[in-house]
Amino acid sequence: MKVLDGKAAPVGDFQVVRALPQVGQRFVGPFCFLDHMGPATSIGSARGGVGPHPHIGLATITYLFEGEGLHRDSLGNEQLIRPGDVNWMSAGRGIVHSERNPKAWHGKPMTMHGLQLWVALPTALEESEPSFQHADASALPILETDGVSLRVILGEWSGRRSPIQLASPTIYAVAELEAGAQLELPALASERAVYVVSGDVGVEGTSLSTHQLGVLESGATCVTALTTSRVAIIGGEPLDGPRFMLWNWVSSRKERLEQARLDWKHGRFPSIPGDSDERIPGPGE
Repeated sequence: MKVLDGKAAPVGDFQVVRALPQVGQRFVGPFCFLDHMGPATSIGSARGGVGPHPHIGLATITYLFEGEGLHRDSLGNEQLIRPGDVNWMSAGRGIVHSERNPKAWHGKPMTMHGLQLWVALPTALEESEPSFQHADASALPILETDGVSLRVILGEWSGRRSPIQLASPTIYAVAELEAGAQLELPALASERAVYVVSGDVGVEGTSLSTHQLGVLESGATCVTALTTSRVAIIGGEPLDGPRFMLWNWVSSRKERLEQARLDWKHGRFPSIPGDSDERIPGPGE
């Protein structure tokens, strides 16, 4: 098993820990990005969070443990996300979104804690129409065994399926484990990884601690909680060809990334209704 330490990175007014991509491990299945936000407490403001920025060729998945966020995008969607909910935004040929502090929290202390992941879209869908899906916490399956509570965010686990419609076979689950509890990880995909949100676990004879990502070998395995822990399990099949990344963009063609850079610089991406008077500068600006 390969063990990777998450690295600190600034995103908007957040300080995050980035577990993917890293040198020597750019992908796990279609997953190309894993940011762990918080836990951090700050005073909510209208411009707090992450301002308008563009994506192409990927889907973003946002999941919170604490706090609330307001998603807006250039399709006109405006969606409050709460702990246990999931937002799936497929950028396709291009979308712009922001992730702001909800109005109810302006001027109040709020703790934010969650994960944002990206998956690269299959080549045939890289230039598809952008779309957005939201599922409330009550709609996501929960599996409970001795000392383990697992929520299925994407894909299927033990016959229980998330309502989010996927671009390719993908698994993403979050499990909370009591100290000493064990979670069996079936061979759900040829590429899988375990990220430790909090606590300490043992996997394949190796210990993993908070902010570490363990890239698993093939076949079934087991996660054992050495302390009370929370982990994220991700996986899927390898991508259908090489991918290139630049800032918030993913594509199978390098020249497409440069086109996206120029389109953002010159205002050719669509704007967000209700949040169009600000933009995050792109590379080289």
